[in-house]
Amino acid sequence: MKRNTIVYFMAYGLSLLGNGVASVLFPLLVLAKTGDILAAGVIASATAAVSAVVGVLAGVVIDRVNRRTVSIVSDILSAASIAALPLVDHLWGLNLTWFIVLGIIGAFGDIPGMTARETMLPRLVELDGGAKAGRLDRLVGIREALAAVLMLVGPGAGGLLVALLGVSSATLLITATTSLGAALVTFGISAAAGAVNPEGSNATENNKVKKVFADLWSGWRFLLSNRLVLGASILTAVFVAVIAGLQATVLPAYFIAQGLPELSGFAVTGIALGSLLGASVYAATIARTSPRRWFIFGAIGTGIGFGILGTLGAPWLVIVAAVLIGIANSPMSAVLGVATIRATPDAMRGRVLGAQNALMLAAPALTAAPIAAIAQAFGLNAAGACIAIAVAITTVAAFFTPAFRDLDAHAGGPSGGPSDAPSDTMEAPRQGEN
Repeated sequence: MKRNTIVYFMAYGLSLLGNGVASVLFPLLVLAKTGDILAAGVIASATAAVSAVVGVLAGVVIDRVNRRTVSIVSDILSAASIAALPLVDHLWGLNLTWFIVLGIIGAFGDIPGMTARETMLPRLVELDGGAKAGRLDRLVGIREALAAVLMLVGPGAGGLLVALLGVSSATLLITATTSLGAALVTFGISAAAGAVNPEGSNATENNKVKKVFADLWSGWRFLLSNRLVLGASILTAVFVAVIAGLQATVLPAYFIAQGLPELSGFAVTGIALGSLLGASVYAATIARTSPRRWFIFGAIGTGIGFGILGTLGAPWLVIVAAVLIGIANSPMSAVLGVATIRATPDAMRGRVLGAQNALMLAAPALTAAPIAAIAQAFGLNAAGACIAIAVAITTVAAFFTPAFRDLDAHAGGPSGGPSDAPSDTMEAPRQGEN
């Protein structure tokens, strides 16, 4: 592995680590400063909504500005949004408005930065040895493995920092340092790795704008017209939204009430650990188990996991339920992801997956505040019960959704080839990384 690639993974790891730690610290700080569960939900909804919009438009910026520059600026914004928290608290005092403003600044940094790094990988292959067979696949595999590890380490490190230092200025500055470190390390990557292909630069500005909106709309139109892709998007969005609501409001408030705020991070780590275990078993046995069976296992297991977690019983039981959710949900997500890729024409796959990612980012904006409002008005147990019921209804509906009955039909054929697309994909025009 050459220098550019090594530096790339160092920056990628530091950035993900900072995001993972911040995901634990930020909700705890909001609750510590406001004492209001609803405030935590409002902040989570606001930042999720902004992230969704930024996620939709990020690709447009990344295709016009050097990707290395986007990564550096994004990490600096992320670091600034965290480092500003103790400064603002000292000067004016943190309140709901400040939390929303700084959370939105952080959202402007996170999504474009991660996407820009994903787009740099093919150019890194060229710079560090040329396009050798399988090299890009290996680098993508390394990146995904690193992301899985840091999903475990980041929230756990956040919980450890809270246990050692509390939700203090020192904890926040340490967190900001990881994102700043990612920005500084990224300077070590050759600028050529982020160079943008100038193709199409002779088009008029008016035509560029029209082309951007036309491309965005074609992706959304396909997603909304294809029953399998739409069903997979909605089902995944529900689970993402529920998990985000738990992480932002219910779990921090629950563990604070138990006198164990540091376990908030370990509960999130439990989901990540379960996901790693579930994905590993899925990868090892998919040749011997049909996608439909994995889907059924995942749906039932996820429903049971949320049912147990929704009781908000003993802390150890909540963490065990989080692990179970990860184990069950990751194979189901993999099955739906593969089916979506094979059902989508290659020429428009990027836009369709981009539209799906926007849904994933927007979903928490619809649930975080309502979940927090229920917890505020009726208590944490009521919020947990509502979450369990919502997941149970979603799971039952998934079993009776016609598009999910034919998942095995999407298991064959050339991987990712347009020939895998079912007949209803023809309803949309055939047009052509977090």
